[in-house]
Amino acid sequence: MVHLDEPNSGPRPKSVMLTFLGIHLLDRASAVYSGSVIDVFGRVGVSAEAVRSTLSRMAGDGLLTRHRQGRKVYFGLSERLAAVLADGRRRIWETGAVNRSWDGGWTLVGFSLPDTRRGDRHDLRRQLTWAGFGLLQNGLWVASGVRDVTSIVERLGLAGHVTVFTADPAKPTEAAELVRKAFDTETIALRYQDFLAKWDTGRSALPDDLTRQLMLHTDWLHVVRRDPHLPAEHLPADWPAIRAEQLFRKLDEDLRDGAEELARETLELMTPGATAPVG
Repeated sequence: MVHLDEPNSGPRPKSVMLTFLGIHLLDRASAVYSGSVIDVFGRVGVSAEAVRSTLSRMAGDGLLTRHRQGRKVYFGLSERLAAVLADGRRRIWETGAVNRSWDGGWTLVGFSLPDTRRGDRHDLRRQLTWAGFGLLQNGLWVASGVRDVTSIVERLGLAGHVTVFTADPAKPTEAAELVRKAFDTETIALRYQDFLAKWDTGRSALPDDLTRQLMLHTDWLHVVRRDPHLPAEHLPADWPAIRAEQLFRKLDEDLRDGAEELARETLELMTPGATAPVG
């Protein structure tokens, strides 16, 4: 299982690494030289030791493939990590930050696990949170629209302990009440406001477009991955996600050409098929 950062934590080196790999390796039959990664991460204040540790740990977890060419070590994406990064890309460019296509239905997940499976219970809660679910009441989670949690349940081996169904609320329950009970909309809004406060300034301490793009995407993914994508009609008219998404897209467009040019100059890539993976 790919563990992202905890829902209430700030971006960590692994989050920055996932963003970097998604931008520069996803859908490319390439592996990147570790020294290139250290160079870029050093510009955003991440130490060489932290980069090496993160790369080694991800390779050990089967998320990265390791390739050697002479004395240089390169890292490529495993199929499993490529799927995770593709999900992040969908959240940025396809799903969007505002849900304007809600069909009025809800997906509910109920489960009960003994204390002997406390670890599985924690992992299930974590994965449901990433999938856009909120805790409605003890053991019952809810998300707007139809959500497929089959892969989550099967990966954890919990099919016999989990019940999943879709439903529409009936009187006296209202959709707005489900939103209020299951989701902390104030905290969600604050994350978007923090993003705006950081990026809507016209100033950046980062040295170039490559690093600005990296941290822009990292910060944005950190927000949208924790957004349950609630129906727009049950959120305030001035919901900050709308303006935050507009800002993200504008900044990304402004940075893209410069970042791509710097990436070509900075990142040393190789084709993994030329060498066998090393342990």
